[in-house]
Amino acid sequence: MFSLQTIFGKGDKFYGLLEASAAAARNSATALRDYLDRKGANNSLEEFRLARQREKEISAEISQSLVNTFVTALEREDIEALASALYKIPKVIEKFAERYSLIGDRLGDVDFASRAAMLEKACEVLQQMVGQLRSMKLESMKDLNDRLQIIESEADRLILELYRDMYRNEADPVRFLLRKDLFEILEKAIDRCRDAGNVVYAIVLKNS
Repeated sequence: MFSLQTIFGKGDKFYGLLEASAAAARNSATALRDYLDRKGANNSLEEFRLARQREKEISAEISQSLVNTFVTALEREDIEALASALYKIPKVIEKFAERYSLIGDRLGDVDFASRAAMLEKACEVLQQMVGQLRSMKLESMKDLNDRLQIIESEADRLILELYRDMYRNEADPVRFLLRKDLFEILEKAIDRCRDAGNVVYAIVLKNS
């Protein structure tokens, strides 16, 4: 027999799980920055796999808790949407790390670390946004969402500059494609942060 606490749940349970998911995403981005700072030398991909596994476990726990909880602090659709958006971030980061481990040595001194630092900053802002869901303060959340949008817009601008540079100066077609592929994966990871931030902001708009 379920207890009333099991049926109705505690309001902070899903907040805590979503906060843990945002932290896992940020940890994955931090691991990537460190990995690139060391040029991937003698580094294992295990840290990325562990971060993604942690994200999967949290996502599964959220899904199971939604089944077992009758009343939730946030709407179920919002919890599911945010959990899904957060889950995608470590997945993309792991994909980049796997590709880089295979082809990074062919790209010499190409700077991916600066973009990884932007990704880490986006994850940091996103983690703050998820952490402030409990308070539902619209003005503060708007400021954070604006910061996240600025990071994403800057990433868009830099990817256009990158294309311009590669089209003009990259003579090796294979190297061109490898660079393009890796930079676009990093761009996609930042986009995933923006998408998750949009979900958070929409939740606050709905509940404020």
